[in-house]
Amino acid sequence: PAEPTLVLRLKFLNDTERLARVRPGDTVGALKRTYFPGQEQQVRLIYQGQLLRDDAQSLAGLHLGHLSVLHCHLSPPSATPTAPGSPGPRSPAPAALGVGSLALPLFVLLLALLWYLQLQHRHVFTATATTCLAGLTLLVTFVAFAMYRR
Repeated sequence: PAEPTLVLRLKFLNDTERLARVRPGDTVGALKRTYFPGQEQQVRLIYQGQLLRDDAQSLAGLHLGHLSVLHCHLSPPSATPTAPGSPGPRSPAPAALGVGSLALPLFVLLLALLWYLQLQHRHVFTATATTCLAGLTLLVTFVAFAMYRR
């Protein structure tokens, strides 16, 4: 008689999911080889909070049910020397610009605009406003040097 098949949900850290059709007699290693070819050493499977370390363990021994969730973590490949003529490792993608990385340049731009307005329209700015503007400029200058000093 044919062994029944199970459908497992492979859930990744970015909340994407893949469905895997397996037989209860399959091993953890066979699951990795089938659904992560060439990445068997980088993939970590977690079931009910336990890391599945033993690739020889059968899926039946884990008591997996239909649509059980296996959490998958893919670690980046380790740095291995490449053979001549083969493509080297890809460079990492540039980091996305966040609001935090733009805050200081926007602050500096705003201060430059305020100083321009102060110089062009002195009659609008009181002595207190000019003193506050100078203090804020000093504060932003210290923050900028603290952030970019390295």
